[in-house]
Amino acid sequence: MKLPRYELIAEISLMVFEFTSAGPHGQIPKLIKFSETNLKGFYNLAFGNKHKETGDIDDKVVSNNGDSERVLATVVSALYSFSYKHQEAWVYATGSTKARTRLYRMGITKYINEVKEDFLVFGLLDGEWKEFEKDLEFTAFLVRRK
Repeated sequence: MKLPRYELIAEISLMVFEFTSAGPHGQIPKLIKFSETNLKGFYNLAFGNKHKETGDIDDKVVSNNGDSERVLATVVSALYSFSYKHQEAWVYATGSTKARTRLYRMGITKYINEVKEDFLVFGLLDGEWKEFEKDLEFTAFLVRRK
């Protein structure tokens, strides 16, 4: 995707990334974390604001900083970096709310042709994984580098 994105700062493991959203609500620190699940080779992608006190991800707050497309492009950039180092990994993602899952689904839909050049993309629908299709209301996503 040839979209503007923020500069990422990554840990050497490429499991944790930080960046700063800039917009009308100021500079907002963000975190992206990939965590291995109880299934070998499967990772959860977590994303949100960096909590000021704990340093953890706060995925409930709504920033409304006017840069959602740039933020999503930055998350995808982190996914490219992570999957380059962990080429056999499956990455699971879903929103912390239905509205966020819908936002992610819309982003994937908008750029699906480009995404499918480099990734296998699946969506969870009625408890089953299906190859990603536009206009289906998936509740979660699973991707893997080709």
